[in-house]
Parts: sequence; structure tokens; C-alpha cells
Amino acid sequence: MLSNYIKIAWKVLLRNPFYTFISLFGISFTLLILLVLSAFLDHLFGSHYPELQRHRTLYVTTGTMRDSARTFSTKGPLSYKFLKKNLSSLTTAEDYGISSVFSSVNTYVGNKRIKMMVKYADPGFWRVTDFKLLEGKIFTQAEIDQGAQVAVITQKIRDEYFGIQESVIGKPISFNGSTYRIIGMVKGSPITHPYTYADVILPYNCPKSEYDAESINGSYTGIIRAKKAGDFPAIQKEFDQLTQRRSFPFDEDGMKVSYLEAKAWPFLTGFVYELFSSDRNEIFFSIVMLFMLLFMALPAINLINLNVSRILERASEISIRKAFGAPSKTILWQLLVEHLFVTLIGAFIALVLAQIVLGIFNQSGLIPHSDLSVNYKVFGIALLLTLVFGVMSGLIPAWRMSKLKPAEALKGA
Repeated sequence: MLSNYIKIAWKVLLRNPFYTFISLFGISFTLLILLVLSAFLDHLFGSHYPELQRHRTLYVTTGTMRDSARTFSTKGPLSYKFLKKNLSSLTTAEDYGISSVFSSVNTYVGNKRIKMMVKYADPGFWRVTDFKLLEGKIFTQAEIDQGAQVAVITQKIRDEYFGIQESVIGKPISFNGSTYRIIGMVKGSPITHPYTYADVILPYNCPKSEYDAESINGSYTGIIRAKKAGDFPAIQKEFDQLTQRRSFPFDEDGMKVSYLEAKAWPFLTGFVYELFSSDRNEIFFSIVMLFMLLFMALPAINLINLNVSRILERASEISIRKAFGAPSKTILWQLLVEHLFVTLIGAFIALVLAQIVLGIFNQSGLIPHSDLSVNYKVFGIALLLTLVFGVMSGLIPAWRMSKLKPAEALKGA
């Protein structure tokens, strides 16, 4: 019986190409937008290169200081010494790394200006990230202790500064009045991953790194890797205790500080806090789900009107079937199967288009080193929602038509 319903649905699709196009366009376009949007969200917040272990990673990105009346406050990245003191004392974490916020510098090769993003980092930064080493090696603590002027670059800078060559290991690169010896080349990180993004990565004790600043404010962030996500509460509690081990109030940049907050948060929690001043991820997910429901509800309402028109066109067919004894339940199921068949075709079209769109975007270089891909878990949820809305948009007109008496259906035809 089901196969017969599907055959009938296919014939109905071919009968009126215009209505078929409108139906498929509404379904596939809605799903396409959701798939592309979810790919971007997954790229921003999921575990992707070079942060493949985000599910067991905490980030210390900002510190907030206020006076006793809480009328004056400062907020921003932290100093290297503050992070080093507190992160090195952690006993509940597997490892940690410290790096600076990336900054822009200009250098010149002949008459060509090259803009580079530079980051300073400690050896732990390489251990808690998952950079792919393409050539050479990364710097070690021994080289840092020796004060070596060394650099790790990305392919982008190799191509822009040197041109495509077999090897750049050992070659000099100059900027900011200093010259560094290249010891390694890694696959770059996308700019959408701000805590790992950089074109050139230098040891933290290189010139202009400000690693020896005594203040709490600075230009550094910390990355903590846990053995498992279940260790997060213990690590966060210990880090909070460590940062509060000092005498209050204290002076910082001319302000008497009575309140200090520096949190170790998962990436998404930190993002939500910066956006909503709350560490509850439920706020973000609720907004995303509300958007998805509203975005899918509007096409569903339009499809109800479209389905009413399509089914009314088939009034004579339905009336003849009812006149020959077809029960209302059978007609209802036939119409629903036809509609779900159209929905599944639209979902397949959306999946193919999403793969094409994301592939073109990755190749375009709009986000260098991006790796956007379809999230099949999200696709499954979106498909389920589409089927729910599909049933809703098809059930009302199908139920109305199945309840018509043959004489009424023929009169409507």
C-alpha cells in the first residue's frame, strides 16, 4: 500500500510543476539556511582544528577588577605573570598553556607590504592545542631560556613573505625592528578561533611581548586542558581559590581593587557571558531554538495554504474514491504520505545544496583555514522538525478533504 501511495505522490508531483517547485523550494531553502547556519555555529563553538579537544578545554580570557563601591571597574585580558602563577599551581588540570592576544604588524618585502598577526606563547600552548606541524619543529622551554629569536609561521606567511618554496626552515623573517629565525611551519588557524589564530607565533619572552609586566591586566589568555569534561567543576573551583589568594584591597593602575574575578570557562560559556553577562548556556540555546522554530513555522503556514489549493484541485478524484467506498482514513493517509514524500525530497535537495555551498565557502578563502561542514546531528533534528511541520501543514487540508461527502466534493470540483 505504501509503495502505491508513493507512486501516486510522484505522479501528483509531475502533474503540476509550478506547485511542486514552490513546495520543494520552501522546504529545501528553509533547511538549507538552517544547515548553513548550524555549520557556522558548529565551526565557532565546536571542537575543530586546531582546538580539537574543546570538549575538555577551559579558557581564561578576561579579568574583572572593581573598587569597594563597585563604581569603577576594569575588564580585559590578563598578564602573563598572573596567569603563570595561578595556572602553574593547578593540581586538578592535565595541562595548561598561555598565549597573547594576536596583534597586527606590518613588514615589507621590497615594495610589498605584508600584514601579519603575531602571537606570543609558551611551550604549553602547543601541548593544549592541536596544530598540524608541516615542517621543522616548535620552540621549547630550552630555547626560551636561551632567549632565542625564533618563530613558527603558517603557510600563508610563507607564501606571502618568501613565495612558494620547498623549505623556509632556518630563514630569517623581520618585523617590528627585530629579526627571527624560522624553526617551524604549521597549518594556520581560522580567525574565528581567536585564542589560537595567528600568522606568526613567537616565544613569550621575545621583545615587545610585555611578559614581565607586574600588573594583573595584560594581553594574555590561558587555555586549560582537563583529563575529561567531568573535571571542569573541580578545576574551576581550584582556579577561583587560587586567584583569591591575595590581600584585598590592593592597588592596580591607580585603582584600589576590592573585587577580582578571573574565570576558567568552556568556550561557549565564556562567549555567552561576554554577550549576556550570564554564564547560563541555556539562554543562547533558547534563542537559537526559538529562531529555528520561528524560521520553520512561517514556511509551514504558507505550505498549509498551498496544500489546501492543491488538494482542492483533486476534489473530483477524492469524491470518486469516496463514492466507491474508500474510507476517510485511507484518503487521509494517502494525502499525508504524499506530503511527507515531498518533504523528504526537499530535505535531500537541501542536504546536497548545503554540501555544495559550504564547499564553495571553504574554497573561497573568506575565512582562511575554515572547515565548515554539515552537522548531521543538526540535520537530523532539522529534518525531524521539517517532518513535524510537514505533517502539520498537510494534516489540516487532508483531514478537511477526507471528511467531505462525495456530493460536496463533486460540488467543490
